[in-house]
Formats: sequence, C-alpha cells, structure tokens
Amino acid sequence: MTRFSHLTFRNYVIAAHDVVATALALLAAFYIRFEGGYLFYERLPLLLRILPYFLAFGAVTCYVFNLTTAKWRFISLPDALNILRVATLLSFALLVMDYILVAPNVHGSFFLGKLTIVLYWFLEIFFLSAARFAYRYFRYTRVRRHARIEEASPTLLIGRAADAEVLLRGIESGAVKRIWPVGLLSPSPADQGQLIRNVPVLGAIDDIEDVIGDFARRGKPITRTVMMPSAFEPESHPETFLMRARRLRLIVSRLPSLEGGEAPRLTNVAVEDLLLRPSETIDYARLEALVKGKAIIVTGGGGSIGSEICRRAVAFGAARLLVIENSEPALYAITQELGAEGTAAVIDGRIADIRDRARVLRLMTEFRPDLVFHAAALKHVPILERDWSEGVKTNIFGSINVADAALAAGAAAMVMISTDKAIEPVSMLGLTKRFAEMYCQALDHDQAGAARRMRLISVRFGNVLASNGSVVPKFKAQIEAGGPVTVTHPDMVRYFMTIREACDLVITAATHALAAERPNVSVYVLNMGQPVKIVDLAERMIRLSGLQPGYDIEIVFTGMRPGERLNEILFANEEPAVEIGVAGIMAAKPNEPPMQAIRKWVVALEHAIEKDDPATITAVLKDAVPEFGATAA
Repeated sequence: MTRFSHLTFRNYVIAAHDVVATALALLAAFYIRFEGGYLFYERLPLLLRILPYFLAFGAVTCYVFNLTTAKWRFISLPDALNILRVATLLSFALLVMDYILVAPNVHGSFFLGKLTIVLYWFLEIFFLSAARFAYRYFRYTRVRRHARIEEASPTLLIGRAADAEVLLRGIESGAVKRIWPVGLLSPSPADQGQLIRNVPVLGAIDDIEDVIGDFARRGKPITRTVMMPSAFEPESHPETFLMRARRLRLIVSRLPSLEGGEAPRLTNVAVEDLLLRPSETIDYARLEALVKGKAIIVTGGGGSIGSEICRRAVAFGAARLLVIENSEPALYAITQELGAEGTAAVIDGRIADIRDRARVLRLMTEFRPDLVFHAAALKHVPILERDWSEGVKTNIFGSINVADAALAAGAAAMVMISTDKAIEPVSMLGLTKRFAEMYCQALDHDQAGAARRMRLISVRFGNVLASNGSVVPKFKAQIEAGGPVTVTHPDMVRYFMTIREACDLVITAATHALAAERPNVSVYVLNMGQPVKIVDLAERMIRLSGLQPGYDIEIVFTGMRPGERLNEILFANEEPAVEIGVAGIMAAKPNEPPMQAIRKWVVALEHAIEKDDPATITAVLKDAVPEFGATAA
C-alpha cells in the first residue's frame, strides 16, 4: 500500500490550495518585478507555458515535505520550517530554469531575473502560510471561547512553565475540557513574571492564599487547581500545598507523567504522587520491540500485577494474549476491559488453577506462546503463615508446572514475578518464592547448552501501591471510616513503586534476558528507590484526605505479625548485585543448587503434602533454603 492510497479528500483540497498559492506567488512576483508593463506582457505567454510543469513540481515538493498531509489545526514550528524548505527548493528550481534552461536558449538574457526569484521566495512563504495560520488561529480562538462558556472552571495551574505548556496545548486542541486557566504558580524563579501561551505566572507555590484571595476580591473566584508533575518534586512540598488547597476548598487534580506519549488528561491526586520518588525512565521502543506481534500468556492475569502486564502487552502490540486466572470474576473483569479497548490483539481468557499440571500443560501447548509472564501466586504474609501448605502447593508446585509447561510449549522465555521477601526469607511467602526462584534458575542453567534455549528468569520487587492486599486501600478504608489507622510497628519500613512502573521494568528485564548475547543472570531486582516508613505513608494519606494525623485521625500501633520483619532487603549475602547497564534494574549473581538436588526436594515435598506431614515439609524447605530464619508453623 503506497502513501498515496492514504490521501483523503481533504488532502486533495490542501494540494489544490498549495498549487494555487504557488501560481499566485510566481505571477505576483513576475508582475511586481516588471511593474505590469510591456516586459511583463511580452514574457507572459512563455511563463504560462512553463507554469503547468512548475506547478506539478511544486505539488510534488509540497507532498514530499508533508505540507499536503499536515493538519492545519495543529500547524506549528516544524510545519513553518517545511514551508521555508518548500519555498527555498522551488526558488532554487526557478534559478536553475532561469540560468540554464530558458534564458540562454530563448532570450539570450535572463527570463526571470534574481529580483523576481527573491520576490517569489517571500511571496511563496506568505501564500502557503497565510491560510494555514489563519485557520489555526480560528480554531484556537473557537476552542478558547468554548472553554470559557461551556461550564469551564477557573483554574490555577501549579508547577513549572514547561509542564503547564503541555496542558495548555491540550486545552487548545480540545483534548482537555472544562477548565479555564487563569494563572500559574511556579516553583522556578525563571518563570516569574512570564506569560505561558497567554497565561500569566502569578507567583510561587507559597503564594496560593494571596492569589486565591485576590481573585475572590475581584469577583472571579478560583475553584480548581491542577498540579503538574514538577509540583510533586520534594522541593515543591506537595503535601503542604495539598493541605492548604483543601483548607481553601479547592478541587485538586493532577496532570500525570508526560512520558510514554499519552495525551494530556487530568486525574485525581493519589498517594503514589506523594512518595516523592522519581520514576525510572522506560525505553518504550525496547519494550515494543520485544512484545509486538508476539503470543503472550499471563498467569494470574486478573490480579493487580497480572492485569497490568496484560494491559501493557496489549499496549505494546501483542498479537495474541491468553489470560490464565483461577478467579472467575477477576478473569471476566480483565478480559472485558481489554476487549472494550478495541485492540487488534486476539484476547482469550481461561479459568485454570496453576496447581493443575495437566491443564496448564495442555493450555500452553495449544496456545504456543512466545513469552510467559507468571504472576499467579499466594502473597499475603499472615495468611500463608497460617495456611503455609497452600503456599507450597501454589507458589512452588504451581510455578514448577508453569515453568515446565512453558518449556514444553516452546516459549522463548518465562518471567516469574517474585518478591523481595525471597531474600534470606523469614516468612512462608518468601520461602516458597525463593524455592520457585531456585527451580527456575536451575532449569535456565540446564538450558544453556540447548539448541533453542529458553530463558527462565525471576524478577524481584517490593510492594506496589494500591495492589490487592496492600496497605494503601486498607488505610483509605480506615480513614474514610474515621480511623484509627493501624500500623504494625513505628519503625516498619517498606519499598514501594507504582504497578505501571513495576510491570514496565519486568518487561524490560525480559528484554535483557533475551538479548543476542544471553547474560549469565536469571534473577533480576528492580530499583525500588528509597524505603518508606509505613507510619509516614499513613500520615501522608491522612493529610491527602485534608485531615491532621493524631488530631482528626489517630494512628494505632498493633504489633508485628508472624512472618514480618522491619526492613526488607534486596540482595542476599550469597548473591551480590551485578550491574547490567539497564536503568532501574540490577541482577543477582547466580547461586542455585543443581537441578538434581532440587528435584529430590520436590519429590520429598510431594510425598509430605500427600501425607499432610508439616514436620517433613518444614525440614525439606529448611534444607533447600538454609538461610530461612523463621518457624514455618
């Protein structure tokens, strides 16, 4: 299919406009140069004979430089530069014609002359630009007029000018509706006193009360603020601003991260915005290169992590996606959501328990995946401390089933979602995940000499915000109920990151594992930034609700639960960190027992589970993971 097959009626109208503009520019330059006198009419017949060929060349030139296909509504600096390029190339063509083709052979002197060509260059730029910029201005004023009259809220923007400019463009294009920016409060001294797309910078963020009061006295009350990404940087003190905005009864929205090519949109301020941790820069082209056109399976695809991996797989162009999930409501929710997006990917969802080895093997063999993301697991620490045998069945035997099925189905890679609790584990969650890691490491090691090597990797990270079972929804519910907010220990510290960032980095780890030169690592650890005290997180969430910790909402310490420790660690002493040259990710030095030993432990576990023998299960797991430091009762 050629580029011409995509041309619409509008493109042909634009092409006709450019041809007429080019003709008018040349005739006007010719007329002005010869002052409409005798020389003009004497040379006009030859000009009219040449003109059709020149206009055809001009039409092709405009198309090559994208003037024919660029939308006038969004004309900007790159389009203006293309107009300059077109005018310059056509002027050069006239110069070649005048000096080489026409003048010496017909007149014996120059037909157009330098002055005519210079005049033409200026007139061509004017005629090509005038209608475009007039239309751009018409649309700009119409959108602004509609924005003011269609129930638009007077809005104060918070953040640096560069961020605000993106939102202002979104308002002008109609992508963001029902807000009318009346000013900007910027933390940058360089922005003070400036106009950003005709919106004034009214002061610093600390001037919020003065600015709101000034507008109120003038009878133009401000009802809403929008926080840019730069407003959430530590030096901008976002928590303080949020409390002041709530006292002023302002509606507070935010403009999400400007990365990833997403259109500007407004959302509510969330607790993850207050963790003050800059997200890692993701190479989205690298992720798309891995996923596009591939067949992908996600186990546990209805959970917090699994469902986000499904969304990212579809966003990056997967051809086929199979969602394996044990929960019928969760499976229905994610398949309906993905289907409603109108994606080109073929999406299928199957109910299956990863403990059912035969069904998992059959599903994967029939689907023939390229990539398998294994997110299915039991993850709640206190529950697994009580029902630890269920954790063994799902987290160990289930993971073994998925790994073996992926290998049998010919997948290029399996990525297991692990946890930072697998390092020197003190809980059954960490212990079972560490055993699953060891199995995948050993199987990956055994594949090193295979003709078609499959990669089996594990990716460790800590808590993700707002996931199922995390403290964030728990704290939200407690705050809405009027408190108290319960925290286990005042010194409890955890790592946090957003679900989106975690899943993007998981896929990034897979790109590293599948590089042309296969690296000798199979356990990856995400950079979680600085750990966050749980009590600090609780206080931030209370302030985000417009309340005061300890005054409006009490914080109560309930004591540590079985299987918990105060501080999470990212690397064990026996597996030091390895730099891999990828932002946001490190690897653990390989440290796995041979597969022969692991299979003996697996057989022993199977027999102990069948006999419901907790003492033997505990002994086997402690033998496999000697660093396990807690009783598994």
